[in-house]
Amino acid sequence: METKNVMQGFAIIVCDRGYVYVGDCTIDESFCVIKNAKNIRKWGTTKGLGELKDGPLHGTVLDDFGTVRVPMRAIISVIDAEAKKWSA
Repeated sequence: METKNVMQGFAIIVCDRGYVYVGDCTIDESFCVIKNAKNIRKWGTTKGLGELKDGPLHGTVLDDFGTVRVPMRAIISVIDAEAKKWSA
């Protein structure tokens, strides 16, 4: 069975149970696969998670996670982000 690619790109993925990841995402009907994923443990924002679309802030705390596979049923939202600003 072939799956249809719904989205591909760099994004912040908000999951249920409070998990938030950022990385290179490929989303299909069943899973969001996040490569080179980082868990955003502490946002460091004053106006919400959307502030991080342009990269981490001084108070942002990240943990390397490798590749993460998140079932679509666990995704709350997807925020497009600037990959170049996250690589610094």
